[in-house]
Amino acid sequence: MSGGTLDVVVLAGGLSHERDVSLRSGRRVAEALRGAGVDVSVHDVDARLIPTLRELRPTLVWPLLHGATGEDGSVRDVLDMLGQRYVGAGPRASRVAWSKPVAKTVVGAAGVHSPRFVTLPQSLFRELGATAVLETVLEGLGLPLAVKPSRGGSALGVTIVRSAEELPRAMVNCFAYGDTALIEHAVEGTEVAVSVVDTGDGPRALPAVEVVTDGPYDYDARYFPGRTEYFTPARLTTDVADRVAQAAVAVHTSLGLRHLSRSDLIIDRDGVPQFIDVNTAPGMTETSLFPQAAVADGYDLGKLYRSIVEAALED
Repeated sequence: MSGGTLDVVVLAGGLSHERDVSLRSGRRVAEALRGAGVDVSVHDVDARLIPTLRELRPTLVWPLLHGATGEDGSVRDVLDMLGQRYVGAGPRASRVAWSKPVAKTVVGAAGVHSPRFVTLPQSLFRELGATAVLETVLEGLGLPLAVKPSRGGSALGVTIVRSAEELPRAMVNCFAYGDTALIEHAVEGTEVAVSVVDTGDGPRALPAVEVVTDGPYDYDARYFPGRTEYFTPARLTTDVADRVAQAAVAVHTSLGLRHLSRSDLIIDRDGVPQFIDVNTAPGMTETSLFPQAAVADGYDLGKLYRSIVEAALED
């Protein structure tokens, strides 16, 4: 495909809480692909999308949608029904990865470590009583805790809880973004993001990006410069760097992902990578971690993105 004309539709926007990040990701990828000689148009996800795709019949679609709809497999189901090829995981793998508890269970079976966790729907607090449930959580998991929606990204609704008094407010914050909470023991250690790319010769990990934040690595810290410092490659020993790379590839493979992904891990005090979350449509903004890792590995982003497009066309 490297010698032919490529016509790519980038999907960006949508109606999730992460709309702005998606739009920024879409613009960056479109610019890089144009620089690599690809014809690109960017389209939102709205009532005009299906007629537009039927009319344009692009070579490929690249969904750069974050949050619900974009990462839960539903848009990819529609693309499959249209007979449209696209970048990234298929619907089934997307649904598994989108649910943090399910993803943790699957990657755990593949031998990847993950912090102890429970998954609790909002209805359970009404049925059993919030006080009793939260006391049981504290006894079972201990402090500190990470409270987050069971589905979602960009750290929206995520709170690190260091005292029992902080837990009720963390639950309220979480349930503002979803009706089911994942509560896990908050592992102390080095936070890294490890991107995986597969351009046709098997998945390989890019250099880990170490994330050092002034406070929690929340939405503001992720997408607005100033509060977060990144080290690419991460400041790890060769042995630990190999472990995090192996863990990220195992996550990618066990979940059945394609073309690209990014796993967030915390390296605990024993040097063991603990799986936190996976992104099937990693952010591609100016502060996002996938492009940082790719550049650190010597890639020209336009050429890499074109290679991903070409690999998707071979699947």
